[in-house]
Amino acid sequence: MRDGVVLGMERRRRWTNEAKLAILGEVGMNGWTVSDVARRRDVTRQHIYQWRHELRRKELWPADEAPVFLPVEMAAAQEAEAVTEPGGTAAEITVVLGNGRQLRCAGGIDDGKPSPRAVFLI
Repeated sequence: MRDGVVLGMERRRRWTNEAKLAILGEVGMNGWTVSDVARRRDVTRQHIYQWRHELRRKELWPADEAPVFLPVEMAAAQEAEAVTEPGGTAAEITVVLGNGRQLRCAGGIDDGKPSPRAVFLI
């Protein structure tokens, strides 16, 4: 639209719930963001957020759930106090989740005491 005059055909598409769910399912896959998926599917970011809200209301998309804590077993401690890499930096533990997101913990991990330098990329 330019100065109140419509130039060309206006495009209005209809999306089925299945198509919306497929598009929403791409967010987070292979590290894709909402913006990435919107560009690939030729929709706006607002469409994706609106569809997410709409499908939650229809109970077709899972509601945000509380975080779930999983039990972790610590392996037997080694005799070395801290493991460092060449160059003097502390070792880093990286857990890669199935959806491509990562959990990184820098420095040593003590039993019962989380590292103050933990970085969570979720």
